[in-house]
Order: sequence, then C-alpha cells, then structure tokens
Amino acid sequence: MTIGVLPDTMLREMIARGEISADPAITPEQIQPASIDLRLGTVAYRVRASFLAGKGARVASRLPEFEMHRMDLSGGAVLEKGCVYLVPLMESLALPEGITAVANAKSSTGRLDLLTRLITDEGVEFDRIPEGYQGPLYAEICPRSFSVLVRPGMRLNQIRFRAGQATLSDAELKILHQQEPLVDGEAVIDHGLGFSVDLRAREGDLVGYRAKPHTGVIDLDRIAHYHAPEFWEEVRTREGRIILDPGAFYILVSREAVTIPPDHAAEMAPYLAMVGEFRVHYAGFFDPGFGHGLAGGHGSRGVLEVRCHEAPFALEHGQVVGRLVYERMAQEPAQLYGTGIASNYQGQGLKLAKQFMMG
Repeated sequence: MTIGVLPDTMLREMIARGEISADPAITPEQIQPASIDLRLGTVAYRVRASFLAGKGARVASRLPEFEMHRMDLSGGAVLEKGCVYLVPLMESLALPEGITAVANAKSSTGRLDLLTRLITDEGVEFDRIPEGYQGPLYAEICPRSFSVLVRPGMRLNQIRFRAGQATLSDAELKILHQQEPLVDGEAVIDHGLGFSVDLRAREGDLVGYRAKPHTGVIDLDRIAHYHAPEFWEEVRTREGRIILDPGAFYILVSREAVTIPPDHAAEMAPYLAMVGEFRVHYAGFFDPGFGHGLAGGHGSRGVLEVRCHEAPFALEHGQVVGRLVYERMAQEPAQLYGTGIASNYQGQGLKLAKQFMMG
C-alpha cells in the first residue's frame, strides 16, 4: 500500500471490507476528505477519573472500578462541566497490519472547550490506535467550560488512518513551501510549520474571546442559536498584548493564513511548554484543501484554543504558540475540504463554534 494518510476513497474501501464497521451503518456524511467522524452511542457512564485500559485489559472490564452512574442518551442528556464521562461509540475497528489510526476532537468540539479523547481496549495512550487493533471504540468526554446536551449519533471526534510513516521532514516541508506557499508570509519551519498568535486586529481592537465561568447548557445540535455574549467575554487590546488568567479558556486566531495542498494533510501540535504558562491544548486535523484555492490565494487562519496554567502570562502579538505537522496523503481525496461538503471554517478568521450567533 502507498505510504500516507488514507483519503475518503480508501476509507470507503475499508468500510466495505469490514475493517471499519458500525451499528447503525456509517453514513456518507461521516466520511471527510481524510478522516471519519465518530458517533456517540446510546449510553454515557459518569466516571470518577479518566483512565486507560492498559495492556491486557478491556475498557469494559475496567469500567466498574470507575463508574459512578450511567445515563441513557436516547432522549438527550446533559454532560456537566467539570465531570468525566465515558461513552461507547457506534463504530469499531478491525485494522489490518500496516494501518494505524489517530483520533482528534472535531473543530467545534475544541472551540467549546469540550475535552474529547478516544480510548481502546489494551490502550496505553489516548487517541492512538496500533496496527492490527480489533475492538470497540470509546470517547472520554470532559466538558471544561460549558455543560452540554448530547444525543446518540452526535459527532464529537474523528479518526484518521495512516499507512506507514507519512510525516514530512523539515527539509521536505521547505521544498513543499517553495512549490506552493503554505503561509502568507515567512515560513517558520522547525519540527513542523510554526504559527503565531494575532493580537493586532485588522479593524478595531477585538482579538479574541474568553469563556464565561457560569453559563447555561449548550445543545450541540442547535446551530447559530446561542447569543455569544451570554457565554463569552470579548478580549480587546490595542497594545498587541493580553494577560492570560490561570484556568481561563480563550479563543484566539493565528496571525498566519495557512494552506493545506490537496495531496497533503496536517495536524496541529502544541508548541514547547517552555515558551510560557499556557498551551494551545487541543490538537486538530487540517484536511486536504483547507485554505486552498480561495480568492486571493491567501489560505485560512487557524483558530487557537488556549488555556493558561499556573501563573498569569503576558501573551504578545506574533508569539509562536504552535505548529502544523504536515503529512503526505496516500492519494488525493475525491472531495477536498470546503468543496461541496459542510466545511464550517473554510476562509475563517476569529470565529466561535458553530452553535453561536456572531454579532
């Protein structure tokens, strides 16, 4: 098999072979250019702590050690802020040799500060699935800023499949940038493509949003429904600097506009912790075609989900806060991001999750 991230066409072939299966069956809407959306099942277990199954153990056998109570999701149920839940997913895997998988929260999930991680039987790390894995999938969900209403079939995380080692080296990334500019400016390439925070608004002084501590419940199915000021405080500055408060969650935006060529995919990775008392703490998938072919050819800016740690921290305009790790596709997908599919964030700037009304 060709080395690289598997595109939509190959994912459909894996489904046909039973290597990716689900009950009920996977729908066409779940299949993205380089990943598959995973769906919540019908029950959620409130657990007293996050856990991994560990070598030789199944999640179901470890669950009684941690379960506090279980909730039927069929009619909708609230996952409360600050609590940890385990939800069996509708999908399961029977991976062939040579194929590994990695999971990640979907964009809107991260923008709601909704920590969502994949765990598996015999798993020793979150979101990583080794070749040959056969078994069920579970989502660990911990709402950090807002309580949320969920139902079966909701898609909070996604899974990407790889054949072999597909990551580009810095030398290869520099060549790719020469062939097709990956950012609208100087490329900072060091273990991936570095990106920085934009704290100088193009117009006015609005540079971000900070989650309010005491809000109502968010029904994840309600799109453009919630009045943003009820859940978010605006972060404004004309100085190119903001002070991050410990424990607070912020939505900011990258200074750079990014392009993902059609024959590549990318993943957002946190920057080194030594740069400050914060992290861009949700990694994220960038699909082939993100920011590609837009009017003007300048790409799309990346939204940054930032949480401050132990001490207040002065974040400066242009400070490098993360990096994009680029990978080859095994082949170009049939459908690119933003072309004929529900791509909510193509051509984006500073933008909250799709559940909120802006303005």
